[in-house]
Formats: sequence, C-alpha cells, structure tokens
Amino acid sequence: MSFPLLSLIIFLPVSGVFFISLIKEEDTRNAKAVALWISSLTFLMSLVLLFQFDSYNAEYQFVEKHIWIESYNIHYHLGIDGISLFFILLSTFLTPLCILVSWNNVQKRVREYMMAFLLLETLMIGVFCALDILLFYIFFEGVLIPLFLIIGIWGGERKIYACFKFFLYTLLGSVFMLLAIIKLYNEAGTTDIAAMTHLSLTPYLQKWLWLSFFVGMAVKIPMWPFHTWLPDAHVEAPTAGSVLLAAVLLKMGGYGFLRFSIPLLPDACQFFAPYVFTLSIIAIIYTSLVALVQTDIKKLIAYSSVAHMGFVTLGLFTFNLIGMTGAVVQMISHGLISGALFLCIGMLYDRFHTRDIASYGGLVKVMPVFSAFFMFFIFASIALPGTSGFIGEFFVLLGIFKANSGFACLAVLGMIFGAAYSLWLYRRICFGKLVPSLAEMKGIQDLHYGEKLVLGSLAILILFLGIYPKHVTNIINRSMRIIIDVYDMKKGTGEN
Repeated sequence: MSFPLLSLIIFLPVSGVFFISLIKEEDTRNAKAVALWISSLTFLMSLVLLFQFDSYNAEYQFVEKHIWIESYNIHYHLGIDGISLFFILLSTFLTPLCILVSWNNVQKRVREYMMAFLLLETLMIGVFCALDILLFYIFFEGVLIPLFLIIGIWGGERKIYACFKFFLYTLLGSVFMLLAIIKLYNEAGTTDIAAMTHLSLTPYLQKWLWLSFFVGMAVKIPMWPFHTWLPDAHVEAPTAGSVLLAAVLLKMGGYGFLRFSIPLLPDACQFFAPYVFTLSIIAIIYTSLVALVQTDIKKLIAYSSVAHMGFVTLGLFTFNLIGMTGAVVQMISHGLISGALFLCIGMLYDRFHTRDIASYGGLVKVMPVFSAFFMFFIFASIALPGTSGFIGEFFVLLGIFKANSGFACLAVLGMIFGAAYSLWLYRRICFGKLVPSLAEMKGIQDLHYGEKLVLGSLAILILFLGIYPKHVTNIINRSMRIIIDVYDMKKGTGEN
C-alpha cells in the first residue's frame, strides 16, 4: 500500500494530544471525550491492518521507508509482520478501555492525564512498527516519559519512589542496549534491521552484544533478578497505568529478543540459552512462592506477571517453532488476562478503598457479577483449557520439552504454584463469610454497564483465542519461520 497507514496509526494519538492542549483546564469532559474518540479511531484504523494483512505473506507489509538522516544512512523505516500485528492490536484495543475506566476515577489534572495516555499509545505502537534500530530505540525509550509521569503524578502514596525506581532501572538497562546499537551500526554502516541480519559477527563479539541487549530487554520483561522495580510500579500506578504496564510494556522486552538477539546473534543465543532457562525457572518458581505470601492484591498480581513472563523467555530460547510461537501467544494472552485482573482490582479499590486481601471476604454475596468475571480471569491466568492462557503455556511446554525436558518439568512445578496463589486469592476475596467491614457498608454496587462492557470484551477475546487460536497462530507461525530460518542459517557461521 502506498498510503502511509502505519504512520497515521502511530501519530494519530499525538493529534489528540494537540487538540486536548487547546482545551481549557477546567473542561475535563471534553478532554476525556477527545481522548476516547481519538484512541477509538486509532483502534479502528488498526483493524484495517488486520483486515488488509496478507496472512499468507511472511514478509513485512505496509512498509514505509524514507531517508531520515542521509549522511549516516539512517531511515524512517516502518513495517509489520504477523508478530508485530497482534501487539499493535493489543495496544490500540486496551488504550480506549483504559481511558473509559479512568473516566470518573481521575479527578486532578485530567487534561494532562489524557494527554499522557495518548502519547504513551503513540510510543507503544511505534515500538512494534519500527524497522530501523535507532527508530526502535527512540520509541522504546520514549515510553518511559509518559509512564513516569502517570505513576509520579497520579500514583499512590509511594509514587515518587516507585516512578524513580522504574525510570532508573529501565534507563540503565537501555544504556547498555544503546552501546550494542552503536557497535552494530559501526559494523553494518546502517541502522536498518534487515541489513543487519546479513552481518557475520564473531562469536566473541556476539556474546558481548548479546549481553548488552539482554540487560535492556531483561529489565523490561522483567526477568529475575531485574524484576524488583515492577511490584512497586504496579502498586503505586493508577489502574489504567497498571493495565498498560502489564499488558503491553512488559512485552517490549520479549519482542526485542525476537527482533534483535535471536536473528542477529544466533551463536550467542545458543551459548546463553541454558542460562536464560535457569533464570526463567527461578522467576517462575521463586516469584510464585513470593506471590503466595503477599497481602496486597495488586502486588500479588504483579509477582504473577513476572512468573508468567518466565514462560515467555523459556519459549523464546527453545529455537523451535512451537515454543517460540507459544511465547508470542503467551505474551498476547497475558496482556489480555493481566489487563483484566488489574481492571478488576481497580474496580474493587474504587468501591472499598483498600487492596488488603484480609479486608475482603464473601464478596460473591454482594457482587456476584464481579465475582463471576474475576473467577473467569483467575482461571484463565492458571491456564484453564478453553482460555488463551492454556494455549500459550501448552505450546511453550511442548517447545521446552523438545529443547530440555528437565527444565520443562520444573516449569510444570511453577504452574502448580501459580494455581495455588491464584485460587488462594480468589477464595479469600470471594468466598467464606462476609467480613464485617463489607457487611456494614450500605448500597454496595455490583458492576455497572460500562464495567461489564469492558470486562466482557476482554473475556470474549480470551475465550476466542483459547477456543479458536488457529487464525492467530497461523499468522504468527509464518513470520516466526523467517526468524528461525535466519537463526538456523547464521548459526555457527560467525568468523573466529
């Protein structure tokens, strides 16, 4: 297509930032309306990508390439394949939902809040569209700015500590990644990702580059032991910020492994794969055990995210089609499920103003519709067959069994722990006796129409991906084969 559809989708939310900046500070209703309309229009435009996407073509589509910095051979280069397509759809689908759930919850600096979310949407989409490594890095790092503001201004009591910890962790990791990008540019003479795949690097250089990329991506996922910023960020972030942080931003690290580490540095990937498996298993088991002793609902779900992302890194470094496809499906599935769980927590907090697990009990008696939705998302989180969580984890386990059966057995143990803390959480909140503090509250409202609509749309997608994953997995498979073919072709060919 000659029409710059990707550029339009990327920068359409920025136009919303401009329009909202023209609105008076006290006119919060119009600011929210503009943000909702612009984000909804962006989602509709992203659906055009889905309907126009040639699922039988594994190459990059909707490609735009223009000279950006001519003297240094740097281009404004965009394009998507079957992998990035679904991450874009995930980003554009969740952003208007986040604006909807924030409609009545955000009372201060509403205009700036909506502007921050639209800017964040632009940067998230840009990460998954960039085919120039410098452009990718700009979007990748730019995400820190609006999220830093969202946590730091509209967060909880310890928001300053959480936002600075988040910013410093991710910035430090990205500095190492920038050094690797500069070295790759010196080797290739360009920042074009496709051109870099033809580089033949020595195994020694590959290892140093891999470690530099690994630090940046591992912090973003986050992998153990780089995960400590995540629980604080989740706990202090507003509900919508937690949703996008868990659903989209954590996936950028896994996406970076697919785009750079595996195709560009195959010998180093093969060398470090056992170490990645080890860190992933530690993340799955250790953070599951930590989640079991949490007293804050949000912190428990945050630790569960670290455990689930351990399955992602396991699948990515199996270097076989089913394991790597499972990792991508797991990322998409976790984006929907974790987003739904954080929305549920936010709905509880809006009513009862506490996230302390001990403050709840017998909620099914006063909020039966909420309890039904919450049960469904908890079951999806523990990979109940028929949900998207089962498809992702099952594919990853098949892939890791092919690569290393010992690690696969340990991963299954982590799944058991995951079921333990998830079911324990649900029992404490929804079953048992109605705790006195809840029983004394009058006029507790179950989910209203808008909340049912938001949670219902997420539940439908989780069911669809769990029952009929064929359309999604077929598109991902074709693009994944290209990455695996490049990996197999280059593996062992690096000059000594």
